[in-house]
Amino acid sequence: MEFVAYPSRAALASGLAEVIAGELRSALSKGAATLSVPGGTTPGPVFDALSGIDLDWTRVAVMLNDERWVNETNPRSNTRLLSERLFVNYAAKARLLPLYAPTATPEESLDTLAMGILPHLPITVLLLGMGADMHTASLFPGADKLAQALASNAPVLMALRAEAAGEPRITLSAPVLKQARHIHILITGPEKRAALERARGLPPLQAPIRVVLDQATVHWAD
Repeated sequence: MEFVAYPSRAALASGLAEVIAGELRSALSKGAATLSVPGGTTPGPVFDALSGIDLDWTRVAVMLNDERWVNETNPRSNTRLLSERLFVNYAAKARLLPLYAPTATPEESLDTLAMGILPHLPITVLLLGMGADMHTASLFPGADKLAQALASNAPVLMALRAEAAGEPRITLSAPVLKQARHIHILITGPEKRAALERARGLPPLQAPIRVVLDQATVHWAD
């Protein structure tokens, strides 16, 4: 694990956006690229900065790490966040690989959504968040199918339910996350830094972030 501390959250957002853009630019010099990003509020400033960087976004496919099973009009939709914060400015030309379909349950759409993702794997640049409970994507400690989602033979996408998750979730599985070419973890504040340190000594079932931690660069600001 590489750990990078920034003097401020603004510096983190601009610095991390430049790192991601550089990795995408390198991949685009040889072909297409896939970017996978988290939802939630923390990555918003990174999306703002990244959307203003001039790349050949027409050859960048973007997908979420995970999604709540709600439609895009819902304030809790991660897809809605991308529409508002990332798919603007230069990045408006990027292609979204959806993680939601209008079915009652995520299980009904898993195969169809996975088929849309498979041609774009492995992920070129993976940006993950982490909760204070050490979850990442929708791999929550205590989730109903966490062991299956962490397994080396897990399918590309899985539907998980956990008390801490609220709505049913659809998530990239651990093998897909681990196979990304560049892995970055974004955290802010002392609570999450302390959680990160705890995670280093725990198994993935207790601290799911562990599945990528040894391969990742962690970007942190207070």
